[in-house]
Amino acid sequence: MEKNIGEADDRPERAEPLSDTERDIIQDTWGHVYKNCDDVGVSVLIRFFINFPSAKQYFSQFQDLDDPEEMERSSQLRQHARRVMNAINSVVDNLHDPEKVSSVLALVGKAHALKHKVEPMYFKILSGVMLEVLSEDFPEFFTAEVQLVWTKLMAALYWHVTGAYTEAGWLQVSSSAV
Repeated sequence: MEKNIGEADDRPERAEPLSDTERDIIQDTWGHVYKNCDDVGVSVLIRFFINFPSAKQYFSQFQDLDDPEEMERSSQLRQHARRVMNAINSVVDNLHDPEKVSSVLALVGKAHALKHKVEPMYFKILSGVMLEVLSEDFPEFFTAEVQLVWTKLMAALYWHVTGAYTEAGWLQVSSSAV
């Protein structure tokens, strides 16, 4: 079991900034991924829901689907996969503009905190699943060095999203629900 993540005394003051080289690596590798964004997004969500079925509770349209092939055919799952990939694309496109990245992720965080009431730890889990899928599906681009850079980006995404949860009045960012 993980320790609680993101509680007031655990939260770093800011996300570790990416260097210019790291931004270039992310944008280059993302270019290859985003050409296949629909398939990649669906693969990520299917693995996420198979490995962490408790996450499906937030999706009334497909929470009862257990079979990966059924999930793949779900138009609602496909739409959500596209929204996830488009949000990441918006972040990657704007890595040179930290304020834009922050505002995109604040919107994502606030919507998930206030409207959807999603436990924030699912963002951390989803980012891990995404890194797994990208490494497996694009091994020629996702070398060990590139994976480290993407891990740093995902940590920054999580930091921004959980900051939005805190601003929205979410009292605790816990990982106890898995």
